[in-house]
Amino acid sequence: MSHSYNGTTGLGESSADVIGTKRVYEVWKGSNVFCLGGRLIFGPDVRSLFLTLFLIIAPIVVFCVFVGRHLMKDFSPSGVAIVVVTVAHTSLVLTLLLMASARDPGIVPRNAHPPEPEDESSSSSDYSGAMTPRLRLPRTKDVIVNGVVVKTKYCDTCMLYRPPRCSHCSICNNCVERFDHHCPWVGQCIGRRNYPYFFGFVSSTTLLCFFIIAMCALRIKNLMDGDPPLTVWRALKKSPASGFLMAYAFLATWFVGGLTGFHIYLMSTNQTTYENFRYRYDKRINPFDQGVLKNVWDILFSRVPPSKVNFRAAVTPDIAGLSSLNYRQKANDNMAVMGLKNEKSKGDIEMADNSSWMVKPTKDLENNHLFLDKAKQSFEESRNGFEDAFPEDFSKSFSQAQHRTRIDAHTRHGHQSEKQDLGGSALHGENQ
Repeated sequence: MSHSYNGTTGLGESSADVIGTKRVYEVWKGSNVFCLGGRLIFGPDVRSLFLTLFLIIAPIVVFCVFVGRHLMKDFSPSGVAIVVVTVAHTSLVLTLLLMASARDPGIVPRNAHPPEPEDESSSSSDYSGAMTPRLRLPRTKDVIVNGVVVKTKYCDTCMLYRPPRCSHCSICNNCVERFDHHCPWVGQCIGRRNYPYFFGFVSSTTLLCFFIIAMCALRIKNLMDGDPPLTVWRALKKSPASGFLMAYAFLATWFVGGLTGFHIYLMSTNQTTYENFRYRYDKRINPFDQGVLKNVWDILFSRVPPSKVNFRAAVTPDIAGLSSLNYRQKANDNMAVMGLKNEKSKGDIEMADNSSWMVKPTKDLENNHLFLDKAKQSFEESRNGFEDAFPEDFSKSFSQAQHRTRIDAHTRHGHQSEKQDLGGSALHGENQ
């Protein structure tokens, strides 16, 4: 089991070592947990899945040992079917649970850079006069869905405009298509690609609870009709496992049965849990509602789309989310070589905040031409690293600073020439 890279652990490897030698799941910036070489993807709270497995498997084991065994004798030879059905149904529940928990829920790939921003008319300058334009991204964009205007929001973390019905999960740190909710019992986000399996899990668990209650009640009924006949309390005393399982399954039915009923309502109206609690479509038009039958068919029986992220692919320079792999440290080293000093305003470039970089020439640089040649050579060598480590306007700011330095150099050269001319004239006057 391997955890994804979150940009803060420090791999201690150069970008060249990462590209081509690591896979996407090893450098993925979400909070997911990967198993079997990236084939299985879980949420960061995957440990809760083991609790869920225990709450399902343990009661079934108790049923088979203390209740099913007696039912096999009471209804021999057909009583074997009771245990077989129990085991088969439980296997179905566990399979659906793992299918919902261990697959990509519909993660939207991150962008390596923010979208093209819009220029503002105003600009800011540093003390040396270098101009750095401020860039602003609109927070929302309007799209038309079935004739209804739907606002899509910009995600600072993933640096993209979320598709309709997409939301960013703060637990998994990913944008997820048709985000429903993050289920702690499953240990995974519930989205477009695993929602059918999640609904199958809760509905089949509800049926399993009904089955256990019915079989335990049948065991109590057999004891009451036996020889000698027993009262309900004596029958429960003789088979305490039946009483315990009936109470346990009854309580579980309220939980998973309530979830099943709620999600049947959501599917019939084509809503998600997130939309139901946040937008309340009963007070406004739901642009995604196509009728009960069409809604249920599209959600449960339509083809599950393939994952948009190949987590087992080798890392390439254009893989989204690679910008934090030591490029920033490499860029700082190159800045020191060039004799430049960077200052970053508050905000994280990876979060796509409006950060700006100001480039200042050092005061002790006397030979401007030598500085420019050295800076240009070093800048060309580190250009690939800068593309991921800094905003797209860095090169523009550098060119402006470079131009400003040339102007300052010519200005100082002009002042020195004037002083020399004035000194020569004064000396000539004294000689006369």
